[in-house]
Amino acid sequence: MTERERAKYIKILKKKLSKFRLYHSECVSKEAVRLAEKYRVDVEKAELAGLLHDIMKDVSGKDQLEVMKKCSVDVDDMLEKTPKLWHSYAGAAYVEKELGIDDEEVINAIKYHTTARAGMTRLEKVIYIADFTSADRDYDDVDDMRRAANKGLDDAMRYALSYTVADLASRGLVIHPDTFAAYNEVHAKK
Repeated sequence: MTERERAKYIKILKKKLSKFRLYHSECVSKEAVRLAEKYRVDVEKAELAGLLHDIMKDVSGKDQLEVMKKCSVDVDDMLEKTPKLWHSYAGAAYVEKELGIDDEEVINAIKYHTTARAGMTRLEKVIYIADFTSADRDYDDVDDMRRAANKGLDDAMRYALSYTVADLASRGLVIHPDTFAAYNEVHAKK
C-alpha cells in the first residue's frame, strides 16, 4: 500500500474510530505485516486488511445492522444473536461496497477476523492472529499467544481458537459455528 493510500484510509478511520481503536488498528496492521513477511503472505494485503479490520467496531449496532442489510449480508439467527461479531461482517461489506475494495481475500480476512472459519487462507489466519498478538494487546496469555504465532500459523490458530472457545464457554456465551468449524479443523491437523 502506498503512503497516499494509507493516508486516505487513516483519514476514513479517524472519522469512524476512537483514538484507542485507531491505534489498535495500526498495531494490528504492523503485526500483520510482520507475520505476512514471516509466513510468505502478500504483505500489502495483510497491511490493508489489518488496518481496516475494525473499521465498523465503534459504529453503533443499529448502524452496523443497517450497513449489513444495505449490502445484502445474510443476518441469520446466529449472527443476530451475536452483536459482538457484527462489526466484522459490516466492516467487510463496508470496505467492499463503500471503499470499492474488491479483493475477496482482503474482504474475507476482515469478515472472519472474529470468528475464524474452516478453510481459512493464510492471509485470513495472519489477520486473525495479528488481532490477538498486536503490540497493544495485554491479556493474561498474550505472551504464550505470541510464542505460538512465532512458531507457526497452525500452532497459533490452535492456541487462539482453544483460548476463544474456552473463554466464550466459561462465560456462557454463544459460540459461532464458524469458530467451531475452525477449531475442529486445526485440531484435526495435529
